[in-house]
Amino acid sequence: MVSAERYPCLSEHPVAGLGAEVAVLLNANAKQVNAEVRRALSRVVPGEHLYLSRSQDDAAEIAEEVVARRYATVFTGGGDGTFVAWVNRILESAERRAARPPRFGVLALGTGNAVAEMVGATPRRHAQDLARFLRGDIGGVRRLDLLTCAGRRTPFAGVGVDAAVVNDYYWIRDRLSGTPLRKLGIGASGYGLAVALRSAPRYLLERRPAYCEIVNAGRAAWRLDARGERIGRPIAHGELLYAGPCMMAAASTVPYYGMGLRAFPYADRAPGMMQLRIATSIGVPTVLLNLPSIWSGEFAHAGLLDFHADRVALRFERPMPLQVGGDAEGWRDELTFGMAANPVEIVDFGPRAAA
Repeated sequence: MVSAERYPCLSEHPVAGLGAEVAVLLNANAKQVNAEVRRALSRVVPGEHLYLSRSQDDAAEIAEEVVARRYATVFTGGGDGTFVAWVNRILESAERRAARPPRFGVLALGTGNAVAEMVGATPRRHAQDLARFLRGDIGGVRRLDLLTCAGRRTPFAGVGVDAAVVNDYYWIRDRLSGTPLRKLGIGASGYGLAVALRSAPRYLLERRPAYCEIVNAGRAAWRLDARGERIGRPIAHGELLYAGPCMMAAASTVPYYGMGLRAFPYADRAPGMMQLRIATSIGVPTVLLNLPSIWSGEFAHAGLLDFHADRVALRFERPMPLQVGGDAEGWRDELTFGMAANPVEIVDFGPRAAA
């Protein structure tokens, strides 16, 4: 059990009965998880159910305790990377114990909030969202399919320019940290600087996008048209989905990429399948001239290909940057996107759930 001495807000005693209703898990090292946020949340949920992790070992211990105490709902406070890390730890613990996993909730406390945007969690209103749930004002839950990549379960992952932008964002943020310009390196402005100063110039200097082959490694897949409708015949197991230049190949079960970017507008149309989006070769001027339609998910281009699939294998001619859940995960020349065996339940704050 996690020690109350190391975590003063925690109880040394297990919750009585069949399990506590709600736990809140926070990364104590995250910039947005400050003293004010912790105080606000502690006024909503009893301190013994508010968990703060300061290291990987802490997080592993907390995940074990959360499963052992059989919480019905576990809220994670942070961005998509935080959500992905907690979900993987908790599901792995539940599987080891042959226990039913909790449902999950998200408090929008990160830079990338793709999952939070999907379920209507409100930035800067974390305590209010949590209070609404505890009062019973929010009773809706929705199914969240997860995909697997590099041994992790996640709502989305990508290889190519999207992962390069993540790497460049971290580079900009780290360089500006501790300087008078540090706030410019965080959030949307940080991503804008990363694209303008590093990602776009690098792409312009490249001779050509990397060659890539993508094969259907699962059940029948489908090509999608610009409206997200299936076109052509089903693509059988073992058949080639695409071969050619590839700026980006990304897969998702949620429509958003964070900060309102609707990068996968067809992701939630086929339960049990992911949207695979391939950017073959699209010029930087075209991207810059179409940012509004790209952000809204309405952008269509001959170099943008979409599929519904449940498992695909990718092979690149050279190593490419990878991101999983918005966190940089090194470089790969081969990888697989596949649907996880089981979905999870997630609290939905949206109008549909509240109705």
